[in-house]
Amino acid sequence: MKDLGVLKYFLGPKPAASPMEQNHTLSLAKGAGVRDPERYRRLVGRLIYLAFTRPDLAYSVHILAQFMLHPRQEDSDTALRVVSYLKGRPGQGILVTSASDLSLICWCDLDWASCPLTRRSLTGRIVFLGGSPISWKTKKQHNVSRSSAEAEYYYMAAVTSELKWLKALLLDFGIPHSRPMTLFCDSETALHIAQKPVFHELTKHIEVDCHYVRDVIRDGLLTTVHVSTAVQFADIFTKALSKEKFLYFVRTSWVFHSHKLGISFLPAPT
Repeated sequence: MKDLGVLKYFLGPKPAASPMEQNHTLSLAKGAGVRDPERYRRLVGRLIYLAFTRPDLAYSVHILAQFMLHPRQEDSDTALRVVSYLKGRPGQGILVTSASDLSLICWCDLDWASCPLTRRSLTGRIVFLGGSPISWKTKKQHNVSRSSAEAEYYYMAAVTSELKWLKALLLDFGIPHSRPMTLFCDSETALHIAQKPVFHELTKHIEVDCHYVRDVIRDGLLTTVHVSTAVQFADIFTKALSKEKFLYFVRTSWVFHSHKLGISFLPAPT
């Protein structure tokens, strides 16, 4: 052993298979604070910027951004895991192809009362234009919902409003969209409320949202489809998944001829 001077290059750890560990408990972490909080904030700031073109980072960046004020060592270790994940997937991005059929398809999901500190629900959605993602978000609801169906339906109404706005935006660009938009949801109760008025008497506290979504469906602007939780793409926006399930959602899909989340390996610049 001998001293070779100041470190100039470091071979980092091997790439991680997913950005975050499943069943993490960062919100309840009690570890010591990091020595240099500014370094953590700069790293997370860069990840926030990168997440604009990487839907697979939406959940992890949402979680890490909550600890900007007083980051702990557990938060810093998780942020470095995200970097390790990115190391194994350089050059990925979104490609909007000219062969797109311009159909609007949305997947939405909700993890009810998932925040251990506030018991607010975490929502996630992704909207595809053809096979390419154009809008996605992970967000914590503002209020605590007393039931999962109530939380899911509030979010369904918000997503419906977003889809109508995207449809109007396409028209402003000179792209008419005459076909119904498609909304995939894994909550059978929320879908029943949207399609069957008999449920409205039992849900008076969300009556406005009930009528809003029902009218959009009745006007032929939206079609709702139930999807199994096992293949719910939006799951990746509401929780940290196992390695196997995470890779299932990001690997190649024969439907879109790209990754299931619309992330492709773009050609390297020459």
